[in-house]
Amino acid sequence: MKSVEPIELFDLDAENLMIPSDKVAHVQVGNPLEHALLVLVKSGYSAVPVLDNSFKFKGIIGKTLILNRILGLERFEMEKLSEVKVSEVMNAEIPCLNKRDNFLTCLKTVINYPFVCVIDEEGFFEGILTRRPILKQLNKYLHVNKHNQS
Repeated sequence: MKSVEPIELFDLDAENLMIPSDKVAHVQVGNPLEHALLVLVKSGYSAVPVLDNSFKFKGIIGKTLILNRILGLERFEMEKLSEVKVSEVMNAEIPCLNKRDNFLTCLKTVINYPFVCVIDEEGFFEGILTRRPILKQLNKYLHVNKHNQS
């Protein structure tokens, strides 16, 4: 059996694993909820990043947050979709990563979130890190090292 080179898992950082910002659906803080819901439905995502006009990361908006905001006592108050801004509903208290954060930091951060935003030192949005590339690399690492121990 031929030996497989071990993966340098701990040399990976968020930049190696993330989806770059130009490939990520997002909304802006001033958008109405109607626009955000349209982006979410069209993209198929349950949540997307919220950016300001200069592309700095401000938070996350998701379908559940929007639906909770327009839920009245007896019906969904659909008129609120065009009246309420994303900035009034978004979740701004969300962890972020830096491109240089190591694999273990990335793993710990995405455990409780389907994706985590990657920002630079000034808060500009760089992209997102999902669980998928973390799990793929971990799976590959475990398989290679399992075979190398035999």
